[in-house]
Amino acid sequence: MDNDIKVTVCKYPDRENLVLRYIDPTTGKQKTKSAKTADEVKAIGAAAVWEDELKSGRYVAPSKLTWAEFRKQYESEKLATMPDGTKVAYRTALDHVERITNPDRVCKLTASVLSRFLAKLREEGLADATVAKIARHVKATLRWGERQGLISKAPAIETKRQKGGKLMKGRPILGEEFDRMIAAIPKVRTGGDAPAWERLLRGLWLSGLRIGEAIALSWDEESPFYADLTGRHPRFRILGKAQKSGRDEVLPMTPDFAKFLQAIPKSKRAGPVFDLPNNTTGKSFTLTEVCRIVSEIGDIAGVIVDRAANKFASAHDLRRSFGTRWAKRVMPAVLKRLMRHADISTTMGFYVEMDADEMAGELWSKFGREEAAENVGQGNNSGNIDQNASNAAVTAGDLNNDAATTYKVGSAGFEPATKGL
Repeated sequence: MDNDIKVTVCKYPDRENLVLRYIDPTTGKQKTKSAKTADEVKAIGAAAVWEDELKSGRYVAPSKLTWAEFRKQYESEKLATMPDGTKVAYRTALDHVERITNPDRVCKLTASVLSRFLAKLREEGLADATVAKIARHVKATLRWGERQGLISKAPAIETKRQKGGKLMKGRPILGEEFDRMIAAIPKVRTGGDAPAWERLLRGLWLSGLRIGEAIALSWDEESPFYADLTGRHPRFRILGKAQKSGRDEVLPMTPDFAKFLQAIPKSKRAGPVFDLPNNTTGKSFTLTEVCRIVSEIGDIAGVIVDRAANKFASAHDLRRSFGTRWAKRVMPAVLKRLMRHADISTTMGFYVEMDADEMAGELWSKFGREEAAENVGQGNNSGNIDQNASNAAVTAGDLNNDAATTYKVGSAGFEPATKGL
């Protein structure tokens, strides 16, 4: 574009917002677009930005902007400022858009096209919550494009959450089901990397990490998310750039997962904790690929977590199992920290999902002990919880038999050493 371009602000009587206008030096034609504000100061600022884009050649008319150009600009200008985990989520959503709709230009992503896109995701078996999350990411991306003047108007996308129904879209899996998943790994991973995938599944079971967190977990202190085994108690250290809050945090690590990590020789504590090299490409698996493979393992193992949706166990169901196991041992505020939830209401879902018969059995057993104490003249203990039980420290061995396994490192990777800690 010619450096003689000058963008001005003008007011049209038939519209509320101010209008940006310039004369194309090549064609001599007038070009306009809305300033998207009635505030003169903001409009002047928008005019300066547009003028700079035109003079530098960075501006592309919305109708001609290709999807590849749009995505490249979005990732370099917006996505680059986000935490690593958020980057992965947005890129995964945009990958789905490319895979299903294959748009050559952004303007072709109309409301009807995106509606069919979301319907296709549901047909492929993605949970409603997952589809809603993808829709929100795509919607936010296109709205950014609208604010930048890259597209004339972002299309409407339905992102309404379903009300009612189950709190969880899957369910916690049982110890026996987890053993079946471990046994199914060699049937899915036949290229010699089965031990690495077993380490991942056992790590997810014991840590409660989200799958993206597990892949990002590192031994290296300079990494955004790393395992710190020094000090009195092992813990996770998360740098602000690795999470939405933007805050550096030190978070607790459960004793059983700490023992799992401590079984790894110090000479091997470098790089990713869960290294999953792709023997075919030589590169690490992407998050999407890892999720698919774990779900395939759940499928081969025959672990169904939602019969209505015909959904098999996924990586997130291992996290749910961790949450429900520890919900029986710690207070909600502690579980919230273990699960790294932003809202306590999310944490409380694990208590709600606990089996009513199990909770009733615990209540009645304590009631029986209190009643027996009264009968032998120990006074009225009504309302008091058994002190031995309430004061017991949670240790690596204070786990369900479903979860209790210690590990040793063998030539083939982690192997169960003893059961029922």
